[in-house]
Amino acid sequence: MPTYDYICKKCNQTFEYFQAMSDTPLENCPECQGKVRRLVSGGSGLIFKGSGFYYTDYVKKDSSEKKEKSTDNKNSKKEQKKEQKKESAKS
Repeated sequence: MPTYDYICKKCNQTFEYFQAMSDTPLENCPECQGKVRRLVSGGSGLIFKGSGFYYTDYVKKDSSEKKEKSTDNKNSKKEQKKEQKKESAKS
């Protein structure tokens, strides 16, 4: 549930009020009972906390990095197979 900012037209007091989006807006100031107006706010940034929400978790990697890694993996696998064949031939 969001917190809304209000300003009183009579006493110019600003205050926050915690209410559901479906609730009707406040009409009277809690201090002087004057008419109030709900302020439009930019809100705050959305912040995810906990594991798996770090901003670099979802960064796209360069295609060149992926190609280099996959090429390195292929080369290392080929080398491992060659070594295994050499060892099996010695036996």
